[in-house]
Amino acid sequence: MAHGKTFDVDVAIIGGGAAGIGAARRLSGQGLSVWLVEASQRLGGRGWTLDLEGLALDMGCGWLHSAGHNAWRQLAEDAGWEIDRRAAAWNQHQPHPHFTKAEQDEAHAAFDAWHARLMDTPPASDRASDALDPSNRWNGYLQAMSGFISGAALDRISAADYNAYERAATEQNWRLPRGYGTLIASHLPLDTGCRFSTPVEAIDAEGEGVTLRTPTGGIRCRAAVVTVSTNVLASNVMRLPDALDDWRHAAACLPLGCDEKVFFSIDGTVDLPTEEVLVANPHDPDSPVFYFRPLEQPLVETFLGSRSAHRVTAEGPAATFDHLSSLLRGLLGRDAASHLRPLASSGWSGSTYVRGSYSHALPTQAHQRQQLATPFRERLFFAGEATHPDAFSTAHGALETGIRAGTEVLQALTR
Repeated sequence: MAHGKTFDVDVAIIGGGAAGIGAARRLSGQGLSVWLVEASQRLGGRGWTLDLEGLALDMGCGWLHSAGHNAWRQLAEDAGWEIDRRAAAWNQHQPHPHFTKAEQDEAHAAFDAWHARLMDTPPASDRASDALDPSNRWNGYLQAMSGFISGAALDRISAADYNAYERAATEQNWRLPRGYGTLIASHLPLDTGCRFSTPVEAIDAEGEGVTLRTPTGGIRCRAAVVTVSTNVLASNVMRLPDALDDWRHAAACLPLGCDEKVFFSIDGTVDLPTEEVLVANPHDPDSPVFYFRPLEQPLVETFLGSRSAHRVTAEGPAATFDHLSSLLRGLLGRDAASHLRPLASSGWSGSTYVRGSYSHALPTQAHQRQQLATPFRERLFFAGEATHPDAFSTAHGALETGIRAGTEVLQALTR
């Protein structure tokens, strides 16, 4: 219980995404009062399922990556949720009007060769782009893939960081028909207090305990778990003590990439593929990718990465839908494309309290993940996908870091 009148609560968790929920789960039932303080009006963070027209649209994370050792997969099974275990369509042949099977084989081979060079003989510069073959005609395709994988161009990606993820990951990438975001949001423990629409504007760690400054007043706690994104930590959205400059610097070295999703509904009867991927332009480093009828739903799920994703924020959803509709007409023909109706668009980069998709380490900066995960004076603890050494950018990585931070809090408070 909170001690007398000195503290409002024993532990405050800043952020209600997968990491914050993981910390709450670890602290649940331990005899501590715990509040989760969330800037938005919902749980889940970058795991957000939008229920629209009877469809579950995962606007953020949507794949149970490395499902065999993904803790969210286990939680879904324990709760009796349906899991779709079929292989994704990403590496399958595309019946593309401007991208022949032979060209697709060439492009995939170019990716595999780049990947092997990066893993086997990483460049001394630690820049993933330095493993490219300058003469290869498919470098634009590889840059587009980097946009989807990391949300940034290859010259901004640490080879060591990329390789750490690849060595830990598996090819088991499954899906949840009810939505990944719905699963995450449903797992906050009942004994955790929750304050929505309460952004933390400043953290004060002087003296005893921690004070969180919010628009509705201060929250005094014995310890706090900080799970906000690196782009928020590195900005002035939440003021940090000068003593946390090393943590702010680490966050700046682990920026969020930019990935967005745009959904079209398929109206009426039209001959469009099911579980099939089409790259709009395989030579364009900013090319979007269209995923047709995912999980047999009447949808086209569009993935935009890096610069093409930034346009969603810069130009707005209406201009983005117009641009994508034009590309779809070129791929499908005017008649088939006329059955597609704009449905929903994400906007992670324009969200004040997120500011991007998921983290990547800048070249030579992969070690900053450990720095960002280091507790401060046994009263401030840090979690979130960016603090995971090899499962960063994933919801299960975020969950694991929340559990780790919760364990650190328990150890500190019992001492």
